[in-house]
Formats: sequence, C-alpha cells, structure tokens
Amino acid sequence: MSGNGKKRDSFILQAGILAAAGFISRIIGLLYISPVTRIIGPVGLGYYQTAYNYYAIVLMISSYSIPSAISKVIAQKLSLREYRNAHRVFICAMYYVLGVGLVASLLLFFGAGYLATESAVPVLRVLAPTIFIYGILGVLRGYFQAHKSMVQTSFSQILEQIVNAAVSIGAAYGFIVWFTGSYEESRTAADQTGRAVYGAMGSALGTGAGVLAALLFMGGIYALNRPMIQRRIQRDRTRQVDSYREISVMILQVVLPFIMSTAIYNLSSSLNNKLYSDIMIKFRHVAEDLAMGDYGVFNGEAMKISNIPIAFSSAMAAAIIPTVSQLVARRQLADARDKMSQAVKTIMLISIPSAVGLFALAKPVTWLLFPDENTIELASRILMALAVSVIFYALSTLSNSILQGIGRVNTPIVNAAIALLIQTAVLVPLLLFTDLGIYAVVIATILYSGLMCVLNQMSLHKALGYRQEAMNTFIVPFIASGFMGAIAWVLYETLLMLTGSIVISAVPAILAAVVVYFALVILFRAVTEEELRAMPKGHLLVKVAKKCRLLR
Repeated sequence: MSGNGKKRDSFILQAGILAAAGFISRIIGLLYISPVTRIIGPVGLGYYQTAYNYYAIVLMISSYSIPSAISKVIAQKLSLREYRNAHRVFICAMYYVLGVGLVASLLLFFGAGYLATESAVPVLRVLAPTIFIYGILGVLRGYFQAHKSMVQTSFSQILEQIVNAAVSIGAAYGFIVWFTGSYEESRTAADQTGRAVYGAMGSALGTGAGVLAALLFMGGIYALNRPMIQRRIQRDRTRQVDSYREISVMILQVVLPFIMSTAIYNLSSSLNNKLYSDIMIKFRHVAEDLAMGDYGVFNGEAMKISNIPIAFSSAMAAAIIPTVSQLVARRQLADARDKMSQAVKTIMLISIPSAVGLFALAKPVTWLLFPDENTIELASRILMALAVSVIFYALSTLSNSILQGIGRVNTPIVNAAIALLIQTAVLVPLLLFTDLGIYAVVIATILYSGLMCVLNQMSLHKALGYRQEAMNTFIVPFIASGFMGAIAWVLYETLLMLTGSIVISAVPAILAAVVVYFALVILFRAVTEEELRAMPKGHLLVKVAKKCRLLR
C-alpha cells in the first residue's frame, strides 16, 4: 500500500475513462451493424465476419499488441525518470511497425485467396491496408498509455467508431449500387451473392477509414505535446543512454511474447470460423448462405452484444499494465498484488451483473440492437448461452495483462495454446457428429474462455502467491445479480403483457436492474465508501447512495 486512496486507485479512474470510451465505441458498433445488415443481408455480414477474422489474426500477429507492449516498456523507463530512453523506445517502435505493418498488409492482400473462401477474398483485400495504418496508431496509443493517460486513446476510439459507422453504411450502399447498377435485389443466386460481397466490401472500407481518422487525431495530439516532450528530454540527466540496438532487442523481447499471447488468445474465433464453415459446407453439405447466415448472427450479433461488458475489463487490462510494470520494476510486489485485487474486484462488480442481465433479458436486449424478426430467436438463444463467457473473458483478459505486466510474458501463450487445443478437440466432433450446428461453436467459445480463466488464475497464484478475496468479489455480486435478474425479468414480462411492446417493456426493466443491483451490493457491504469513491464519478455515486440512505 502506498500513497493516499485517490493516488492508489488512479489506475481504476483511468480504466474507467477508457472503459467509457470502449462502451460508447461498442454501442456505436452495434448500432451501425443493424443498418449495415439490412443493406448487405446476413450473408453479406457472414462474408464480412469471415474476412474480418483473418484480418484480425494478421493484425494481432503484426500490430494489435503494440499499445500494451510499448506502454509496458516505456512505463518502466518513466518509472526511473529515463525520459530520453523512453522516447527512444517510442522511435524504435515506430520503425518496427512501419516495417512489419507494410509486410503484413502486403501478405494479407496477395495471400487472401489462400485464406478465405472465394466470396470473402475481395472483402479481405479491402481490409489489408488497415493493418499498416493500425500499427502506427498502436504506437501512439501505447505511448500515451505508458504515461497513464487514457484520454487520448479514449477519444480516438470513439472517433474511430463514428467514422467507421458512417463510412460502412454509406460505402456498403454505394458499392452495391456502383458495382451492380441498382440497389434492387436480384432473383438469381449468383447476383445475390455478388450483391452481398460488394456490400461487405463497402463495410470493410469503413473499418480502414475509422482507423485512419483515429491515426490523424492521435498524430495531432502528439504534435501538440511534442514541445513539452522535447523539454523533458533536454532536462533528463540520466547517465546511461540506451543505444537503438539495445532498445530494438528489448522491444522484440517484449513485443514478440505479447504478440504470440494475444494472437493465440484470440485465434479461437478465427479457427472456429474456419472449422465451422469448412465442416458444415464441405462435409455436412449445408448450403453456404444458410451456414454463413447463422455464423453472421452468432459473430455479428450475439458475440458483439456479449462483448460490450468486456469493454471495462479490456480497459482495466490496458490501464494496469504500466502500473504493475512500474511496481515490479521497483520490487514493490505487495503493492502489485493490491492493485491486482482491486482490479479483479472492480471488473467482477460489473461483469457478473452484466452476465446475469444478458441471460435474463437476452431477447429484449437483442431486439433493441438488432430488431430483425428473422434472426431474433437464434440470436437471443445464443446470447443466453454466451452470457457466462462474459465473466470468463473479463477475468482472462485482465489476468493476461497482469501476467505480461509482471514479466511472465510466455505464460499466457502456453495457457492459450492448451485451451485452444482442448476446445478444438471438442468442437470438431460436435460439428461432425451432431446437429448442433452453430451451437457447437457457442459451446467451444464458452469452454475456451473458461479454460483460459482457470489456467491464468493458477499461473498468477504460482507466480505471486496471489489469491483473490472471494466473498465480496464473487459471492455477494452473484447473489445481488440473482435478485436483480429475477426482478428485471418479472418486470419485463409483466410490462410486455400489458403493452405488447418489447422496447417499452425492456427499457424500464434494464433501468430497474441497474438500480436494484446498485442498492444490493451496497446494502450487502460488497463495496466500501472508499472503493466507491475510487470509481469513475465515484463522488456522485457516494452522494446518491447517502441520499438514498444506502451509506451512512
């Protein structure tokens, strides 16, 4: 324990800023998916998701882990007040992503035909240049995150999604009209497939436009801060100045394990997509439009909704890396364990009720975001099943970053590989010998997230003797969430019978769920006043709690 409470918990406030941006970004992402789906159809969405999965793999291998890896290295230098060396790390990282990003983009563009199905190849080629742009953006984000400032990254994420949404909708419609000569649907199967492909290509263009807009914003912010950065470098009296060769080796030693860990951790989605499409279409002889339509609902609707609450865990993971890295560099292991405990408790207070809420109100939540009568039943059933994975992914995402922050960068790689092998061994026979179809992928997703959660927690205990307090972190939030879910479901069903409107019934039920859970976790003493104040807008939460006589 060090410093006062406000200073000690500042990383939670930074995580809250980043989480708010992540939440807004994901909501924007969900809102624009609905009009895009109406334009390109579930089949077009399936082509886009298929191409995006391969794009995501290459992005992870080349650039995706850059912000976390760079923030770790620079944070260690900043903790020792080595400002000149910190900026040298930034310069080396920029050269690294320029080279790797260019190669990765070219390989993806020219190798698209070897990866994706024929109809998804043009979509993948539209996505390819985005990898080069994202690498540069990642270095800029990591630089500011190392300074424990998440505001710049937060604004860039929101801007990225706004531009992505606008361009995706406009380009999806424009590509269909441009390449087919009309927006009207054709009766022939070949023309319908072409229409879906062109629409997916337009949507893919939005992804690149969003990343480019975020890069221009972050570049502008860096330019504004450059005079201050230079002044600090000039005042640096560090005797040992690391050579660019030494820094390059250091970056590779950190970045490569980060890349491998992130790539394998996120490989399950792409691998599951590949296995599902190949087995269902080639071996089970399911029509391609049906198979890809179901996958579009799973990955383009249900998974996107279940990923919303994980935004806070992702933000916490980004915020805790520089904090834990600095504490470990100073050999303050007790403080590091304290930060870990705070972080886990905070994300569980959010993830557990989110999971229960998605399970209890799966259909109305899905309808609010994807009001499609043709897919609502499938999407809501998948979402109910995926609800438990919210908790698993939240924990495993955070524990991955903690392990990397304390220097155990290879451990997440091993854990992810083990989990991936086991889930694949379960998924293949389910697809081949059962009629579960897309639900087999759902089962594999839950299994993978659960295995990652358990394996990472075991690794943390072994590395630091870390053991999370259980009562107020897990048990009480589960009890409070159970009451919350039951009340929300009863209220929703009652209002639905009275009004017949899903929207009118869902909104009050969701608001009631938030109020009930907030009241119960405080009444059950799962959260102290100090912990409540440490959260974003904590002073306002404490004021509300005291006014409602929940706190004395």
